[in-house]
Amino acid sequence: MSLDTSSLDKSYLEYSERSYGMDHDRYDWSMLTERKPVQWPNGSKLALWVNVGLQFFPLNQQGKPFKVPGGMTMPYPDLRHYSLRDYGNRVGIYRFLKAFDRYGVTPTFAVNSRLAERTPYLMDVLKERGEEILCHGEHMDALHYGGQDKAEESDQIERALESLRKLSGQNVRGWISPAKSESANTPDLLAANGIEYFCDWVNDDMPYSFRTESGELIAMPLSTELEDFFVIQNNGHSEGSWVEQVCDACDFLLHEASEQGGRILALNIHPWLLGQPHRIARLEKALDYITSQDGVWSAGAGEILDCWKAQQ
Repeated sequence: MSLDTSSLDKSYLEYSERSYGMDHDRYDWSMLTERKPVQWPNGSKLALWVNVGLQFFPLNQQGKPFKVPGGMTMPYPDLRHYSLRDYGNRVGIYRFLKAFDRYGVTPTFAVNSRLAERTPYLMDVLKERGEEILCHGEHMDALHYGGQDKAEESDQIERALESLRKLSGQNVRGWISPAKSESANTPDLLAANGIEYFCDWVNDDMPYSFRTESGELIAMPLSTELEDFFVIQNNGHSEGSWVEQVCDACDFLLHEASEQGGRILALNIHPWLLGQPHRIARLEKALDYITSQDGVWSAGAGEILDCWKAQQ
C-alpha cells in the first residue's frame, strides 16, 4: 500500500535533522549491544541504584498544565491524599532507612526543595547519613512543560537548586523533574545551573551523553516500568507482583551483563507507598533478593555515573 503525499506541501517532508538513527542532535545514535562494555568495581556485573522520592505535594495544587500523578484528586482541601503523602516523610522514610542499613544498600534521595525547607529534621538525618541528594524540583506541582516561559522556568530551576544546595550542604549534581515533565528548554537550563546528570528520559538502560547549549549533560535513565507507584498504583498490580517484576529484572540484567558488560538496576521508590506497614516487608524482600546475588554493587547515582564516565 503506497502513501499518497501529493496533497502535502513539500516542506512537510523536509527536515534538516532527518538521518539514520535520531532525528535530532541532542544525542548520538547508539545501539546498547554495540557499546563498549562497562566494568563495575570489584568485578561486579550489576549496579543497584535505589532512588527514593522525597516529595511535597501542595494542598492547594494548581495542576498547571496537568494534575501531577500522585497528587490531590478530591476537592480542596484534599486532606486524605495530602496527609498520606506526608506520612511517607514522617514515618515511611525511617522504615526505608532501616531496610537500607539492614541489606547494605546505598540509596540516593531525590528531594523537592520545598520539602527540604519544611522538614529540617529530615534533612538533618539525610545530612548525617551522607548519601547523595539530587534535586526533584521545587515541589510536585511546580511542573516543567512545553509552552512555559523560559525565564519563568529558569527562575524555577535556580530557586530549587539554590535552596537544596544550601540546605543539604551538597553540590547537588543530579536532577529529576516533578513527574519527569520537561519543556524543550529544561536540559539546557539544567546544564546552565551546574547539573551534571538528569533522570527524566527513560529510553535506555545505561547512561548516555546529551548535548545542551551549555555543554554536556548525562542522561541517567531511571526506569518508570519498575517504579512502585507505576506498578502498584497506576497498573493496579499487587505488591507481590512488584517484587516479582523487580527480581525478574535483576535476573535478566545480571545475565545480560555477563555477556555484554555491566548493567544498572534502577529502582524508583516512595516512602508514602512502600513505607506502609503492610508493604515494607515487600521492599525488604526485594532488597534481600537483589543483594544476595553475586556481582551486585550498590551505589549512589553519582558514584555509578562517575564509574561509567571513567570508562568512556
